[in-house]
Amino acid sequence: MDLATIIGIISGIILFMWAIFMGGTLMAFIDIPSAMIVFGGTIAATLVNYPFSKFTSLMKIIRIVFTEKPIDAGDVIRTIISLAETARREGLLALEDAAYQLKDDFMQKGILLIVDGTDPELVKNIMETELAFLEERHSEGQGMLETMGALAPAFGLIGTIIGLINMLKNLDNPDLIGPGMAVALVTTFYGSLVANLFFIPMAGKLKVRSREEILIKEVMIEGMLSIQAGENPRIIEEKLKAFLAPASRKYVNSNKDIESGEDIA
Repeated sequence: MDLATIIGIISGIILFMWAIFMGGTLMAFIDIPSAMIVFGGTIAATLVNYPFSKFTSLMKIIRIVFTEKPIDAGDVIRTIISLAETARREGLLALEDAAYQLKDDFMQKGILLIVDGTDPELVKNIMETELAFLEERHSEGQGMLETMGALAPAFGLIGTIIGLINMLKNLDNPDLIGPGMAVALVTTFYGSLVANLFFIPMAGKLKVRSREEILIKEVMIEGMLSIQAGENPRIIEEKLKAFLAPASRKYVNSNKDIESGEDIA
């Protein structure tokens, strides 16, 4: 689980509820019509904006936000260096068995292309094309949450207008003024809350995850092309370290893994 996401959402809810209790009662902020306008309107408009097949993947996209699957760049570099050492000792064809042990499909595909003797430029084009479509798929999920983040406050405003209309139509009946004003204000609150505490931050988290994954894939591409070019494993290591922040480079220590031939999966 991604503790940062969970802590952020829970702490945000607690702070809002604390502020509400300090100034009044929670029941004053519970309004079914307001929730129907914001949540129902946001979902309906999202269905209009996206194909149903894309919308059904929304829960899967949200689950990614709460699931932490850190990719260790150091492990990736050590794996590439180990493969480079194997290729240097035994030739590129020796990488075939090692490729089938790799857990990452992207790297496995690239290594098998190299083993098959594919032209380096073609290998690069194939892997970069796959990376581009990976980024495109990621942007779809981010875009859906960003759209919902933009729609929720808009429907909050619509709810405010509905509440004000109902209130103004019943100025001669004081008993109806209060409920109308509640819908007007609470709906705006709901729309702003779900947009700024849930949808927009979730889209931001997906962007961060996407950038991290794309960086790792770029490291893989550069490493695989270097292996194919027959470069020295030490040179490959220094080249791949350049992709990392200086603070992260010290955790890349491939000596032990190269000597033992481990960490190729």
